[in-house]
Amino acid sequence: MKTIIILLGLVLTVNISAQNNELKTVKSVDLKKYVGTWYEISKIPNKFQKQCVKGTTAQYKLNEDGEIEVINSCIDIDGEKDVANGLARIVDKNTNSKLEVSFVSIFGWHLFWGDYWVIGLGENYEYAVVGTPSRKYGWILSRTPQLDKEKLDEAYKVLEDSGYKIKDFELSKQ
Repeated sequence: MKTIIILLGLVLTVNISAQNNELKTVKSVDLKKYVGTWYEISKIPNKFQKQCVKGTTAQYKLNEDGEIEVINSCIDIDGEKDVANGLARIVDKNTNSKLEVSFVSIFGWHLFWGDYWVIGLGENYEYAVVGTPSRKYGWILSRTPQLDKEKLDEAYKVLEDSGYKIKDFELSKQ
């Protein structure tokens, strides 16, 4: 009986911890306002952007079928433009704040979808904070190449409140 109580306690503790660790998204995203060009302001360094040294942008275009065309670009160490074309699909159609993105396509079929959750948005869509439930990836995006200190602090606060470690982020060069 004691073992069952201990196991039940462990299960409840793990379940409560998982619920407390759940990544919360914004209440809603107006996709017509969200599409367009975004400049990367800050990110958690990752292997799929290691070639990028500056000028990282993301362009989103809403397709008629509701999916979003994605064009990510940056300048590499040789000064060349590096471009990745992808597709985003909405996972949570009630809020449009949970998406998945794929940059791998074979014969038109997109493979290897990754989470893209909007966890923060400026009042006028002047900045966006994007994360993943694992908190392994995260970005601060802006409509302009620079984000003023007040808005940047707001974005970092969103990340901190969402369980991210701010020290994991690095500023991006535009």
